[in-house]
Amino acid sequence: MDGWAFLEHGADLARRGESFALATVVWRQGPSSGKESCRAIVTASGELHGWIGGACAEPVVIRQAREVIAEGVPRLLLLGTPDQFSESLPDGMLFVPISCSSEGSLEVYIEPVQPSPHLVVVGHSPMAQTLGELARALGWRADVIAGEDFTAEHANARSIVVVATQGHHDEEAITAAVAAKPAYIGLVGSAKRGRTVLGYLAERGVPAAELERVHSPAGLDLGRTTHQEIAVAILAELVQLRAAGKLAVAGPGGVAEVGEAEATTGAGVTGGAGVTGGAGAAAAAGAAAGAAAGAAEPAEAVDPVCGMTVTAGRGAYPLELDGVTYYFCCLGCRNAFAKDKSRC
Repeated sequence: MDGWAFLEHGADLARRGESFALATVVWRQGPSSGKESCRAIVTASGELHGWIGGACAEPVVIRQAREVIAEGVPRLLLLGTPDQFSESLPDGMLFVPISCSSEGSLEVYIEPVQPSPHLVVVGHSPMAQTLGELARALGWRADVIAGEDFTAEHANARSIVVVATQGHHDEEAITAAVAAKPAYIGLVGSAKRGRTVLGYLAERGVPAAELERVHSPAGLDLGRTTHQEIAVAILAELVQLRAAGKLAVAGPGGVAEVGEAEATTGAGVTGGAGVTGGAGAAAAAGAAAGAAAGAAEPAEAVDPVCGMTVTAGRGAYPLELDGVTYYFCCLGCRNAFAKDKSRC
């Protein structure tokens, strides 16, 4: 995937509200299958679209990209063998040792691409129109839908729904919004009106836990204001919540999922200096514990020869010894390990 197809795929992910990372090779030292300007899109779930390099570089870039998506901060990677580079690196560059028979090296810049928030304003008042316009001025995707036309299909788990129906179809709009389970639901109106609407829905069986998610009244309390200022107050609250990380508007497999993956895989990425027995011992201990517990095959493992973190599976040259399965970055490491069983 390259050229327009590559760009169109990224645009499609953004339209669907999915976070992803863009990885670009900015320097190479041959021999290496990755070339300057090679690019790849990495999704939060770890799918790679494009080309960044061969079997040595690809799993490292995927892991680092998922961390970049979770943190929202770009990083510059230097991938190479431990003896190629001194310990002195430019500020901001992360050296990740890899074991590659080609002995090539790459610099890869990984940047996060966060989708624009999706705001659904339910209502047709001047305030609703103003709120939609202000959100678009921030680069957000904004839909303004009349209350009688709004359904749960207009929003999803990453949407922000603000109900501003001003007494027209309030209950129906909140019911539909609750069914969509968006990242945020806000009801525009007085606190008294909010209590009336939510109390009515509670009496009709809408679960209390769902109703507790409704922000009523929506927006920061600015006192008596104009409809334009009410729109500003609502958008200000949304910006505040988003900046504090309290709006789950990222794509599937977002921060929580990637964070869990980091707990099991992060050490193998930057701790790749374990090209001696340390990494192998850790891999063996982890694999043995999994086998003893009858656990499923791990998602990732550390190559006990070179210290690289690899995706555990049939493509990682599995080798079973004494009931423990080991995984390797290449056939050379597997053969070396098999010949020297003292590494166990």
